[in-house]
Amino acid sequence: MIEFHTPQAVHVSADTSISDYLIRYGTERPASIMFRQKVGETWQDWSAARALGVVRGIAQGLRAAGYGPGDRIAIMSRTRLEWTLADFAIWHIGGIPVPIYESSSPSQAQWILFDSGAVAAFVETAALAAIVEEARAEDDGHSARDVWVIDDGAFETLAAQGASLGDATADDAVAAVGLSDLATIIYTSGTTGRPKGVELSHGNFVELCEEVVNLMPEIFLEPDASTLLFLPLAHVFARVVEVVMVIGKIPMGHTPDARQAVADISVFKPTVFLSVPRVWEKIYNSAELKQGKGLKRSIFRRAAKISVSYSRSLEAPGGPSALLKVQHAIADRLVYSKLRELLGGQLHWTISGGAPLGERLGNFYQGIGLHMLEGYGLTETTAPTHINLPKKTKIGTVGPPLPGTTIRIAEDGEILAKGIGVFRAYHNNPAATAEALEGGWFHTGDVGHMDEDGYLAITGRQKELIVTAGGKNVAPAQLEDPLRTHPLISQAVVIGDNQPFIAALITLDAEVLPRWLETHDRPLLTVEQAAVDPFVRDHLQMAIDRANRKASRAESIREFRVLTEDFTTANDMLTPSFKYKRHEVLRNYGDVIDSIYGSSHPQE
Repeated sequence: MIEFHTPQAVHVSADTSISDYLIRYGTERPASIMFRQKVGETWQDWSAARALGVVRGIAQGLRAAGYGPGDRIAIMSRTRLEWTLADFAIWHIGGIPVPIYESSSPSQAQWILFDSGAVAAFVETAALAAIVEEARAEDDGHSARDVWVIDDGAFETLAAQGASLGDATADDAVAAVGLSDLATIIYTSGTTGRPKGVELSHGNFVELCEEVVNLMPEIFLEPDASTLLFLPLAHVFARVVEVVMVIGKIPMGHTPDARQAVADISVFKPTVFLSVPRVWEKIYNSAELKQGKGLKRSIFRRAAKISVSYSRSLEAPGGPSALLKVQHAIADRLVYSKLRELLGGQLHWTISGGAPLGERLGNFYQGIGLHMLEGYGLTETTAPTHINLPKKTKIGTVGPPLPGTTIRIAEDGEILAKGIGVFRAYHNNPAATAEALEGGWFHTGDVGHMDEDGYLAITGRQKELIVTAGGKNVAPAQLEDPLRTHPLISQAVVIGDNQPFIAALITLDAEVLPRWLETHDRPLLTVEQAAVDPFVRDHLQMAIDRANRKASRAESIREFRVLTEDFTTANDMLTPSFKYKRHEVLRNYGDVIDSIYGSSHPQE
């Protein structure tokens, strides 16, 4: 076994909670900008004093309504400032927020409300309130006795109800909460089976976030630093961002729609932006398609190649050659500077997590002048166990373990973790807890390898490993991730377990398709028409050929099918955190899979 430990660098008093940082921020730096809220088309500043005052008001209202320490209160909303305010208000009374994706069905919401023991809920809209009410009906009304609708003035109503308690009692409950106390129960996205409730403590958040702030002063001490959050706050990645920005005192904005994120970035002008690989892929693909056809497109593609080469050369002895430096400078004036301006012009730090980014995409962004720091973690590790460092980044890895974290690579390649971010239990599920924390190590289910500096490379999911009929082990992510970088491809699922060869199921990006066809001088097609169009299929085959270059013949994709329906949360084939549910895809498209392996096909 291979093991690597990074010692803890920051030590926090045991009586500290997340709420302490908000109180400190609001009282010691009251005029500092804590949040920026989009109102119409402008961004309005919220001071730390105002944020603390609103949180205290909501908290007092919750106490007046009879809620207090230990109470589970659900939040069901898109990503917006009000979610963060509700989170901190619940923490302020010693309560436990329970996030629910706004895309959840009544049955999914019912399970989370029931299993967590939620006694109340904040929801964004009346429509979401109806879902919670339906879930309560399924549960015989035992959960969420109060449902507050944010859009209907819930915060103002609660603040008015709690006004009689007085300011003197505003922070009473905070004093009793420490690192060991439960901070939240986050339910896994459920790529397989029923979601499990991951219990995370205040210590998990506080100690991990303190280490991140201490580890990366370049990000947190940058003048006029700010970030824009669009990730779903029901996901652990966004919750950690929410907390680390308060601890690191960086102003934060919220945007509820991933499709609006790039437009909001250009106006908000963040210095650091955290996202998932799918968004970085879409930004790149959209930028390329905007060039149209002809010379501009050729220049962009050439510049992209130069960017990747330049980034790779930074790690080589001697660095980039004189010729490459000249080419890079020209490409910067023609292409890179425009792309940076599209992203606000102030963006210096980009952090990717949630899924593998891919070496080429990472080098592209680093090559255009953005510091791309890829990280890794799971809900059970309070998001990051690893992140690349500003002073030492290795593209293609997720960096070394964060301070306070120990990583072990088991003999079968599985990544095991111990440390300050590792969860304490699955809620109401001791059997699953014992299995996941076997031997005191959290078994991530991911497979990877470490170098001598502890930098980790992820190669796939243990349970998703494909074993062909010929006995060849294939990690599907190694083929799927490169395919998704093609503009036309929305999702790619590699199949072939117990089959004679590897194949792929591909979905098309319906938003990109019209622009892609236009740039290739092709007539407009529907997704259904494009799925069988020879020209489109030829280009998909080229993408597959590129992905196959790093694979042996036994590991390479030999056939593919284009599906006419994309994977979405609505059809239950995509999680709200943008991961597809492999088992659902295989179940729903069994007939398509049979058509691949039931017809004549190449043999090994």
